Amino acid sequence: MNHSVCAVLVSFHPDEAALRASIAAVGPQVQALVVVDNASPDIDRALTGADVVLLEQGSNVGLAAAQNAGIGWAREHGHTHVLILDQDSVPSPGMVDALLGAWLELSAHVRVGAVGPRFHDPREDRDAPFVRVAFPMSQKLWCDATTRHVECDFLISSGALIPLTVLDEVGGMDDGLFIDNVDLEWSFRARSRGYTLFGVCAALMQHRLGDDRRSLPGGRQQVVHGPVRLYYIMRNRIALYRRPHTPRVWIAQDVPRVLAKFLVFSVMVGPRARNVRYMLRGLADGVRGRSGPWPR
Repeated sequence: MNHSVCAVLVSFHPDEAALRASIAAVGPQVQALVVVDNASPDIDRALTGADVVLLEQGSNVGLAAAQNAGIGWAREHGHTHVLILDQDSVPSPGMVDALLGAWLELSAHVRVGAVGPRFHDPREDRDAPFVRVAFPMSQKLWCDATTRHVECDFLISSGALIPLTVLDEVGGMDDGLFIDNVDLEWSFRARSRGYTLFGVCAALMQHRLGDDRRSLPGGRQQVVHGPVRLYYIMRNRIALYRRPHTPRVWIAQDVPRVLAKFLVFSVMVGPRARNVRYMLRGLADGVRGRSGPWPR
């Protein structure tokens, strides 16, 4: 069987240089590249000369809905796999071949839902680990010279290679979540359907995790989010707690993490008063079961 990979890159007010770097890196590695843009001004200028299919959304429909639009295009045009990408993710040469090769090898033995690369945030001194959920702390799994594949409990969406047949059974991304925790929710859902997820050590990607970094007292680095993002983080965490396919052990170790995040952003990271308002609204809307874009 011939395998055809369509990259689905979602953009929203992108940095043009970063977007061009991502497109230049992934374009030669895939059979098609779809940019789904959430109503960014001047997106045509940013993509001038790029060999991409542009799916412009009339408004910001959110990350999950944009990903689903790209997945739909890939399905309609006969591709077998989608590669999900953020606008600032830069695949290393050979990343897609490494992912596809790992998927082919592993699929001979287990039901593979998705495979993803190890990624490196340029602000960190080493690659990010893959994760197995455990209590009280999740297990971090690092690639080394002897490790080829790492079975994990979730993959970040950027860099994930997913067969269309899996998406047909598991379903697409949950557009009600809009942006945060979309990858967690889909990973948990896929695993609840009997699929296994793997990190592929030979596949590498540059990717910035979070909006910014700030040093807190004691030297700890904190990923910084704006108030609107904090709204989604709080609301969608409550949404995940209520899903039947969310592992109970993950909920048990995540609740303290959410409480700690609330404390950090209400006391140590500004704008504190606005952060508190948005986080409280997110928690309340999560309890209410509200979904979609945040209530402006």
